[in-house]
Amino acid sequence: MDSSLLAAPKPSKNSRCAMASIGVNVALAAVGVFAVASSGVNAQLSAPVRAARPSVVSRVAPMTRGSPMGMRAFQQQQQQPSYRVANNGAYRRVGAQALDTPVQTEQSTTIEEFLSNTEPKLTKSIMGMFSACKEIAYKIRTASCDKQACFNAFGDEQLAIDVLADNVIFENLRASGAVATASSEEEPTEVPMGGEGYSVAFDPLDGSSIIDTNFAVGTIFGIWPGSKLTGITGNQLKAAGLSVYGPRTTITLAVDGIAGAHEFMLIDDYSARHGQWVLSQTFETIGEGKLFAPGNLRATKDNPGYEQLFNYWYDNQYQLRYTGGMVPDVNQIMVKGKGIFVNAESKAAKAKLRLLYEVAPIGYVIEKAGGKSSDGTQSVLNLEVVGTEDRTQVAYGSAQEVARFEELVGKKYL
Repeated sequence: MDSSLLAAPKPSKNSRCAMASIGVNVALAAVGVFAVASSGVNAQLSAPVRAARPSVVSRVAPMTRGSPMGMRAFQQQQQQPSYRVANNGAYRRVGAQALDTPVQTEQSTTIEEFLSNTEPKLTKSIMGMFSACKEIAYKIRTASCDKQACFNAFGDEQLAIDVLADNVIFENLRASGAVATASSEEEPTEVPMGGEGYSVAFDPLDGSSIIDTNFAVGTIFGIWPGSKLTGITGNQLKAAGLSVYGPRTTITLAVDGIAGAHEFMLIDDYSARHGQWVLSQTFETIGEGKLFAPGNLRATKDNPGYEQLFNYWYDNQYQLRYTGGMVPDVNQIMVKGKGIFVNAESKAAKAKLRLLYEVAPIGYVIEKAGGKSSDGTQSVLNLEVVGTEDRTQVAYGSAQEVARFEELVGKKYL
């Protein structure tokens, strides 16, 4: 027999392609098996967690200031950072991206639950503002902007975004049935709302001039008892809040009778909780730290005290954190737990901030969060609103920083 008949045939071009195809298919099958196994784990971890107490995805490290109420911190010493899902005392290790703060789950406190023991008409007034801010957040994200303004649809009209925000708030307050009077910084008059119980003053969109640059902006509101928004002080506020429209949408709320200031985050992930406001942080202390946000710096030209204060910050290497949006610039003081925001005035650079719509409501939130406020001589909550357009200089921050503002700036150069 010819021995050549027993030799393996040389592979043809077609057979080599077939072998390569088989090899690829085997590799793809292996990948598929791994993907199925992984998806099982991921599905288990992404499924809703139901537990009798709050569940969080947290970094295995001590919790720091600004932790959500009712949340616990877990510690474990390891060579490499690890993360775990905590659920009713059971833990599973998760290969995950680092998380600096806990992620809210379906067990987090909602704004409705938070206000469950609050006077009903006050609750309706607050919820009117929360509903309005949710709608404004969406309108801002989908606005069309040019170099002059940003626009979005309001019914059949295209309106500038600040005017639209104004209309949205008025509509929601009127629908609450608990608001007797409302007044907007856009048109500083007292407008009857048809309800009874409370009156609301608001700045619908603080920082509207920087929306086109995609900087964070916000809404400010204060809620007073009764039907008048003059002849009142910040000390009489029943609730106040500031909403930040940034990478996240949040409202930091302070309510009479409830200690601290409380941040609620708008869930915007198309989960079962999409559209809900959930408690994300509580602020009770604003300590000392080298962070400053200086507004109206033109006043340093003819206010020697403000110039001296600015030089103090500069010489002592404070961190400058200023965007030009009052709401995020003040909000960072609570989130960071330190620092100061100042908007001083001078004879040539007059105060622009209005006591009713901005200064008093923010002062209320800051002081409930453990900070201080001042117009140069006293807390802004002591100032009487004589007219809706009353304006004042202001400082918000830690006790020592506000005291330094009063000492160097005060009102001696006005």
